[in-house]
Amino acid sequence: MQKKLDLVIVGSGPGGIAAALLAQKHKKNYIVLEKGSHVMQGILETYPRGKKVYPTIPKSCKDPFPVEEIKPQDTRAPVEEYIEQANRVVDKNNLSLNLNETFQAISGRFPDYLVKTNKGTYSTENIILAFGSNIPNDLGIYGEAKTVARNIENPEDYIGVNVLVIGGGNAAADVVSSLSKSKREASDATSVYWAHIKEKFEINTDTARDLGEEVLLGGQIKILQRAVPKIGEVDAEGIDRLYIHQTSGAPMGDDLYMYQGMSFPMKNVIACIGTHGPSAIFDELNLQQITCTGAICKIAKEGERLLMLSRQLETSSPGIFAIGGAISPSFMMIQEDGVIRETKHSNLIYTAVVDAVRVMEKLIQT
Repeated sequence: MQKKLDLVIVGSGPGGIAAALLAQKHKKNYIVLEKGSHVMQGILETYPRGKKVYPTIPKSCKDPFPVEEIKPQDTRAPVEEYIEQANRVVDKNNLSLNLNETFQAISGRFPDYLVKTNKGTYSTENIILAFGSNIPNDLGIYGEAKTVARNIENPEDYIGVNVLVIGGGNAAADVVSSLSKSKREASDATSVYWAHIKEKFEINTDTARDLGEEVLLGGQIKILQRAVPKIGEVDAEGIDRLYIHQTSGAPMGDDLYMYQGMSFPMKNVIACIGTHGPSAIFDELNLQQITCTGAICKIAKEGERLLMLSRQLETSSPGIFAIGGAISPSFMMIQEDGVIRETKHSNLIYTAVVDAVRVMEKLIQT
């Protein structure tokens, strides 16, 4: 075990890198732990290849990026270029970062914590949990759906087959655009079906622009509104398939509804239905969470458990902080008057960086 650190940062996403830059600038003794083999492994696993990365700032925020080195380029560069940018930042600043090191547990009390990994133990005063939120939501169908993909590593793998993308948000729209572009460039006439259980798709302006450009260029994108995945089954040829049905609209009377169904091989299905926070990990760390009910939660779903944080994003354990996707889409903030309120938290690169700055301001002052 090395000598005691001022700070252990778990995760090398935008928030983790931003925290490391600030820690180094202010002469803090720190280490960044990344379970993957690359900086920003979480972004690599969730963004489709070629997906453009934007420096999106929520409308409610007026401040620019507080850590310029980790800001995505305004030129709408693809994710691969953003990862290279992050690597250059790490190398140029000689950041203290360990790859392929998996965080396992925390023991002890403030200011004498022990952080255990698969490679050793670190003694530290403070900890920033910046490991994001990449635990996929369940598809909620009858039967197995283990072969359904959650992202795309190579769009060319889907050339020549009809593909079903499930989900109504930005991640699904990004996948649809990437698949359509690959098919169009390969002169492939098969389609990308985009299904959502609701009628309205909710995507931001930048993503909508990319999707619109693809449609105008001739992308074979077919929209399936009110389409519900229902059954995972094996057909007569032994192929795992996913069946979805789509309501036709108005009821036919006498409690009758008209449905039309479609069945796709599961290997051609990509479910972009969101992720949930690492509640189980927070439980293991004994960090206080609050279960959502209709009376206290408007953003999270009924029954979800939200982490309780101070305005400086400190958990119920002094010296342990949570930032970025790990606390999206909302968390419970302890207000100055002592009242606890659900607080919206956008899962954006900008938000993670702002979180890191907020935490480091507190740690620099102490």
